[in-house]
Amino acid sequence: MDVIKLQQALDDLFDQSLLRHGFVDHLRDYQLVILPMPDPRTGTTPPRRRYLFRYCVQATCATALPADTWRVSLDDRLTTFETGVELDGYVWGVNWQSLYPGATLISDSPTARSWAAAIGIDFHEVRIQTNVHDLTLVFSDLHIEELPPPS
Repeated sequence: MDVIKLQQALDDLFDQSLLRHGFVDHLRDYQLVILPMPDPRTGTTPPRRRYLFRYCVQATCATALPADTWRVSLDDRLTTFETGVELDGYVWGVNWQSLYPGATLISDSPTARSWAAAIGIDFHEVRIQTNVHDLTLVFSDLHIEELPPPS
C-alpha cells in the first residue's frame, strides 16, 4: 500500500467515533468500524465506514484509562448507558470511543520490516489511540468501505 495514501487514510480517523474493533470472523484481518462526525455545514452524518487492516499479523490492545478510573468503573450498571449515566465512573455503555489523539504510522518499524522479510510483502505498523484503548497493528494493506445503515 502506498504510504502517502495510508497516512491520509489514517489522518481521516482523527477525532471520529470508533464503534467497535477487533478481528473479523475469518481471523486474518482486523477492522475498525467508524461513525464519522456530522458535517457541520449540513448536520448530516456520513455513513459508517469500515477500515479493514488486511493480513494483520499483530494486534495489541491495552487500556488507555488510568487505574483510578478503572477502580471506580467496575459496577456492571456502567455497561449500560441508561443505568450508568447517573453513577460515578466511566460509562462503558456509551458504546463508542473517541479516536483522539488518533492514528500514527510508525516509520521504519522493525516489526513491520521483519514480517515483510519473512513473508515477502510490505507490512506497516500503526498505533491507534482512543480515549479508552491504545491499539498497535501490524498489517499489509488497508481497505476502506462504507457500511449499510444498521437494521
